[in-house]
Amino acid sequence: MVDAMHDVILIGAGHNGLVCAAMLAAAGKKVLVLERSAVVGGACITDEIAPGYRASTASYLISLLLPEVVQELELARHGYKVLARNPSSFTPLLDGPAVPRSGSGQGNYLLMGPDEALNHREIAKFSARDAAAYPRYEAWLTRIAECIEPLLSEPPADLLPLPASWRKRSLFARLRELRRSRRLYQALRAMGDELPQAIELLTGAARPILDRWFESDVLKATLATDAVIGAQQPISAPGTGYVLLHHVMGTAGGARGVWGYVEGGMGAVTQAMAAAARERRVEIRCNAEVAEILVEGGQARGVRLVGGEVLRTKTVISNATPEVTFRKLLPAGSLPPLFDEAVARIDYASASMKINLAVSELPDFTALPGKDVVGPQHRGTIHISPTMEYLEAAYDDARRGLPSTEPILELTIPTSVDETLAPPGQHIVQMFVQYAPYKLAEGLNWDALREPFADRCIAAVNAYAPNFAASVLHRQVLTPLDLERRFALTGGNIFHGSMALHQLFSMRPVPGWADYRTPLPGLWLCGAGTHPGGGVTGAPGRNCARELLRTL
Repeated sequence: MVDAMHDVILIGAGHNGLVCAAMLAAAGKKVLVLERSAVVGGACITDEIAPGYRASTASYLISLLLPEVVQELELARHGYKVLARNPSSFTPLLDGPAVPRSGSGQGNYLLMGPDEALNHREIAKFSARDAAAYPRYEAWLTRIAECIEPLLSEPPADLLPLPASWRKRSLFARLRELRRSRRLYQALRAMGDELPQAIELLTGAARPILDRWFESDVLKATLATDAVIGAQQPISAPGTGYVLLHHVMGTAGGARGVWGYVEGGMGAVTQAMAAAARERRVEIRCNAEVAEILVEGGQARGVRLVGGEVLRTKTVISNATPEVTFRKLLPAGSLPPLFDEAVARIDYASASMKINLAVSELPDFTALPGKDVVGPQHRGTIHISPTMEYLEAAYDDARRGLPSTEPILELTIPTSVDETLAPPGQHIVQMFVQYAPYKLAEGLNWDALREPFADRCIAAVNAYAPNFAASVLHRQVLTPLDLERRFALTGGNIFHGSMALHQLFSMRPVPGWADYRTPLPGLWLCGAGTHPGGGVTGAPGRNCARELLRTL
């Protein structure tokens, strides 16, 4: 039996689920969204970490959100407002061999942002050659990104010669693949003479690319963090080049690759999406955890909630990770054995941790003093990762199942531009940490390590800003295990699965099933475990909705 109240039941009110629901509803479909938590947003929420202090709990910056999503859902009308950051990056250094070539201890830091003159002046402190090369590097990344970006807004071309036993395709489906293949060919052809370099960026390691472009260690280390964010890989691993490129796509921060804050925290993004969905008559139920996807006659036919309530429909869409969707919510035997084995091989290796702090004053950096007034050093992402070897050593600990002795830290202070998040004169500091491996060495567990490792991270910042540790009033610590428990992020992976090369494009979530469909009729995927992957893009949700509407 099918309940005619809803054409679609969607599991999970994260940002991709909300985008998908709103687009389906705009096309006249009756959509019900079920969310296990008390609020919508998934990992894109704003949380009160102490009375009067609100932080972007997991996701913390915006840039990758598709402009089509912003326009089609009219997010600005529903309260979405991006706050630009300038400068957008600050890397302080300790006294020692990394002192700028000017020889002066003053200015022992690197500031960068959308201002070309600032970038040239700052990089030239360390290398005149790098200062001249940096605009060419940015232009190179921009040209490749502009060629690739259109491919993210549709299912990827599937060029794999998979046998019919893996997946049968209709004539129309094969014709669609030919059209997508042509668009892929055109995108690659548009790169012209730069195609060999682009292929290295898309498939290779970030470190040799950065080493080829630049000589200054602090510049390379500042750029390299984007190549490993959310991953348990070193900067020398193949595939990190694409992650580097992935993070310079998007213009939601005000310019290409420049990330911004959202007024009210990242929860304001999903609240605006939820408002747009409800305006289109989407029904959203919170505190409604799905226990099982119902399978009848070889098709998905609804869900059973924790507590026993049964809801039926013809189409179920999951915004959960592939692991949760296929291996926790479906009855055993619902999927073909080969597909089930492929799902079991998905890599969720992760080493990310989030620490959100309420502080009484701004950090006073030795390299660029000042705490009474917001300065340029406070507005952007603060990088505690001074050298390339520092990054490699941090990973080497994680490889052995240990939290980094000297962790890679990215700090953001949203209250530098957004006064709505803390009492006057007080601030929020959001700390993204690597490497904190989900799988620890034998005898270690995150429940015991959570607070000591958070102390280590705070102490690492204190070495650069001696007032920092004493300024902490409240803290919220989310280990990879906490990210899994709270947000159902398998393995604590913020991207719903590694963004390594073997899990991108037509191989995401598994080879041959990158068009949001699944082998189980009536069941679709719309989360970050599908193409084009992680980040607050809205692309998986939008692509899934368009594919489903085309099919219907």
